[in-house]
Amino acid sequence: MNIDGYLKAGLVIAALTFSAGIVGCGQSGPVVVTAAPDVEPVDKNAGPDIAAMSPDGPLFPDVPGAEDAEPIPDYLRIGVEHPIVAVLQERLMELGFMDNDEPTEYYGEVTVNAVKHFQRQNNLVQDGVVGQDTLLAILSPDAKYYAVSKGVQGDDIQRIQGRLYELGYLASADQVTGNFGDSTEAAVLKLQKVNGLKEDGKVGQQTVNLLYSDEVKPNMLEYGEKSEVVLACQERLKALGYMTSEPDGAYGADTSIAVKRFQSRNDLVVDGYLGPSTRIALDSPDAVPNGLSLGDEDETVKRVQELLSKYGYLVSGNVTGYYGEITENAVKSFQRQNGLSADGMVGVQTIAKLTGNDVKKAPANSSGGSSSSGSSGNRGGSSGGSSSGSSSGRGSSSSGGGGAVINDSSGVSRLISVARSKIGCPYVWGAKGPNSFDCSGFVYWCLNQAGVRQSYLTSSGWRSVGKYQKITSFSSLQAGDIIVVNGHVGIVSGPGTVIDASSSHGRVVERGLSSWWQNNFICGWRIFG
Repeated sequence: MNIDGYLKAGLVIAALTFSAGIVGCGQSGPVVVTAAPDVEPVDKNAGPDIAAMSPDGPLFPDVPGAEDAEPIPDYLRIGVEHPIVAVLQERLMELGFMDNDEPTEYYGEVTVNAVKHFQRQNNLVQDGVVGQDTLLAILSPDAKYYAVSKGVQGDDIQRIQGRLYELGYLASADQVTGNFGDSTEAAVLKLQKVNGLKEDGKVGQQTVNLLYSDEVKPNMLEYGEKSEVVLACQERLKALGYMTSEPDGAYGADTSIAVKRFQSRNDLVVDGYLGPSTRIALDSPDAVPNGLSLGDEDETVKRVQELLSKYGYLVSGNVTGYYGEITENAVKSFQRQNGLSADGMVGVQTIAKLTGNDVKKAPANSSGGSSSSGSSGNRGGSSGGSSSGSSSGRGSSSSGGGGAVINDSSGVSRLISVARSKIGCPYVWGAKGPNSFDCSGFVYWCLNQAGVRQSYLTSSGWRSVGKYQKITSFSSLQAGDIIVVNGHVGIVSGPGTVIDASSSHGRVVERGLSSWWQNNFICGWRIFG
């Protein structure tokens, strides 16, 4: 959509000619949005002759065809349904005031908050109601992108401060107040300096994107550091079964892998840094201990396999990072040989024994797991074994390319049933359930409720999750797939439909995979075969 054309009244009216199927709580159906036609940019100095809004007629009655358009209400407020709301949402998303999502005609709580933040930034009355002044300011080609600085207050400031605290730039949790003061400005300046951004102390588009990117550099204990604090954290990670090497106080590769695994098991952002929340969770008596079992796949699994291989329980060709039946059998053999309960799961006791000084090696006549049997459980073994073995509980898919899928015929229906049970729940930024969600929190909660062990990922993280079958063609998507679009994720529920936590609707909805999804499509991930 040509934003410059918004100053020309005709484009707004053109936008009103699109049709949209309204999707309410408990309903499903496609939302079809036809973009307004391109128009020539107007002379910004000419100043369009704009008539006042009227409940009895269109905003711009002199535009050809406007007499057929639905009149714009005097005010857009919560509960209003009108085509102009979708235009408004699209612009707010572009400017960074709303999370990316398919625009809708419904003016809900999330839209209200986005409008309030825009009004705050533009010195308008912060009532969340869109009158003529606010509408024209939002649609103006000169509209300012989201940016906050010292003196600003709001729920968005609290979220920013929370992330700054997580990354170690704010020293304590009591500084997460929702008030952008001196300490927050100093934290932002430090963040910008460490990460090579312009040091202005303001949180604008670049800084916001950095805060939630995988590339952000923290101001905390991280790779390469050595200290007593690192040692204490390592010892706790070892006690919980996450460390596969001896604690030495040096933050190396093993520590980073252990921290990531701990974060994924304890519903934390998986970034590998020992930030404040991670350290608090580590010290909590409720910290979830490690546990590896059939179907897991990550660097921790690979480290365990390397240890099993070292002691003769697994051949090196099966050190793949995937926990299949060959690994499970190797673990059982190790457990029997070392006086542990042979359940085939790697918990605290098994990790402690594997990393201890009194390990009993595999008997001399042990085969250590045949690498030629990779198809029965260790995906991607050096023997070239197929990943499609049904006995491993996981296999390859012929569509898309790369990764694997879980061979569970009931998995798709289970996932979709779980997702549908939450239709109507409110959209709340950062929420991971069970009664409110944002888009990535919704996918995370549904997968785990459906029996898929998946750590929390942001929508950005879902672009490269890797361990599932990647779907690169929009037309190849099928029920049960995770669909990843620019800034958003959802669960495909059937031919041409998706269930997602929608910021534009303000709740979890089931709706159609319209052209918006296709135009913003990045990839899909096939979870079940």
